Amino acid sequence: MRCITSCTMVVTSSPGKVMSGTLYVVATPIGNLQDMSPRALEVLRTVALIAAEDTRHSARLLQHFGVSTPTTACHDHNERDKSVRLVERMLAGEDMALISDAGTPLISDPGYHLVRQAREAGVRVCPIPGACALIAALSAAGLPSDRFAFEGFLPAKAHGRRQRLQALAVEPRTWMLYEAPHRLLECLEDMLDIFGPERQVVLARELTKTFETIKGAPIAELVEWVRADSDQQRGECVLIVEAMPAPEESEGLNPEAQRVLDILLSELPVKQAAALAAQITGEKKNRLYQVALGKG
Repeated sequence: MRCITSCTMVVTSSPGKVMSGTLYVVATPIGNLQDMSPRALEVLRTVALIAAEDTRHSARLLQHFGVSTPTTACHDHNERDKSVRLVERMLAGEDMALISDAGTPLISDPGYHLVRQAREAGVRVCPIPGACALIAALSAAGLPSDRFAFEGFLPAKAHGRRQRLQALAVEPRTWMLYEAPHRLLECLEDMLDIFGPERQVVLARELTKTFETIKGAPIAELVEWVRADSDQQRGECVLIVEAMPAPEESEGLNPEAQRVLDILLSELPVKQAAALAAQITGEKKNRLYQVALGKG
């Protein structure tokens, strides 16, 4: 049975040729089951097959809503090969749905290869919008949201994580990342070391769930708050980080302070150079730090 849900793209077929099916990219709840949309349920009940990141995990969700559609696993380890067979079935006329364990597929979850192969084969791809942790977090963070960036997950190892944070230190937009709970405190401590104590960061944890927490504070304060409460190091975490504050014009610096800062930056990391320049010249460390970040 072909799903009656409409989508703006129209596919036509030649006489005698089977019209290809549709791939529906379906968002599912990130916690609160009431966030499942009627449209998403209609699609999941009427497609021929559901491609799920983890069929055992999704079985509980589908059972709750009385969805008996067959499922197949489509995850990081098999997606490239599996997509070929799924696209063949859609080209033969079957409709399919793609879901992740929670939220919107492809957002730091599998699905990219399937969607790309489907589009390249001429299969219609139709999004069914719904819950997304990063958008939910941004909407409640209280940081500028007219321009923003999403970093996904930082590298798991400390060296790689710090390298990415160094690059993000000068990001001119609000930016977000997902972080595993067991690495949350280490990540915040690295931010404190690299960004300084005043940068605003919002922790959005367990969104839509019983213990939902949204806490915003300067990094130094947020680190102490998370360190003091182990419960804040559990569950799904989104971090929303303030953009680099616009540096004050370097011409406003004492010329000697500018000269000292430039010399130190040629030999030392930004944080250390700014601290030493402040000691030598008497300029405020935070101002020197922002000017140094602006120099890249």
